[in-house]
Amino acid sequence: MAITLSTLKAMRDRAEKIAVLTCYDASFARVLDAAGVDVLLVGDSLGMVIQGHTSTLPVKLAEMVYHTRCVAAGTERAFLVADLPFGSYQPSPERAFSAAARLMAAGAHMVKLEGGAIMVDTVAFLTQRGIPVCAHLGLLPQSVNQLGGYRVQGREDAAATQLVADARALEVAGAGLIVLEMVPATLAQAVTEALTIPTIGIGAGVNCSGQVLVLYDMLGLYPRAPKFSKNFLEGRNGIEAATRAYVAAVKDGSFPAADHTF
Repeated sequence: MAITLSTLKAMRDRAEKIAVLTCYDASFARVLDAAGVDVLLVGDSLGMVIQGHTSTLPVKLAEMVYHTRCVAAGTERAFLVADLPFGSYQPSPERAFSAAARLMAAGAHMVKLEGGAIMVDTVAFLTQRGIPVCAHLGLLPQSVNQLGGYRVQGREDAAATQLVADARALEVAGAGLIVLEMVPATLAQAVTEALTIPTIGIGAGVNCSGQVLVLYDMLGLYPRAPKFSKNFLEGRNGIEAATRAYVAAVKDGSFPAADHTF
């Protein structure tokens, strides 16, 4: 049975963890789908792990559309989220709708965008017009130059308070999911408890509604693995076995462990 946004909300309500992985092509989509991954994220992280860039910023909308179409072709069960790339949604809600519509037409079930209060009007504009939105708070990879690098966010009291307020505002605006990246576990838990929609953590502790990793980090293929990742392929005999181990670890709460947490 295909997973929908309603399925994910029900999982959150009954405290069943949501397992998410990035995916960029049909072949991996088939494997991850069969292995029980709940959500496939066509991430603009493809700019780094597929294209070899040092950030996500060079990724173009046409490339995201292409990879979304590829992943959709290999997916039967999983919910499919696609990133809006840098520059495709920031100028205006209307620009965001145009870009999001292309990703939805390519097979996405939801689009993801980065930013807090400044994105509230855009989230409302999209959701009121039938496009589900996943928000993204904490470390914002598309803002890496402004943030001064890939650093933990929300350590200071004021920043933590703002992040909680942003999460609430995005939920009110219509966001159906929120990714929390590289924030202290206590803050991610506070955000999760303040919302009624699922939170998906990446370097945000075990108390989010679910977890996401970049596929190539989960398989130990990317040379600069972040602290919050784990190589699930190590000691296993294939990609499907590694993926099933990741799903099981997310579901039973053994991943992320303390050493993957800030």
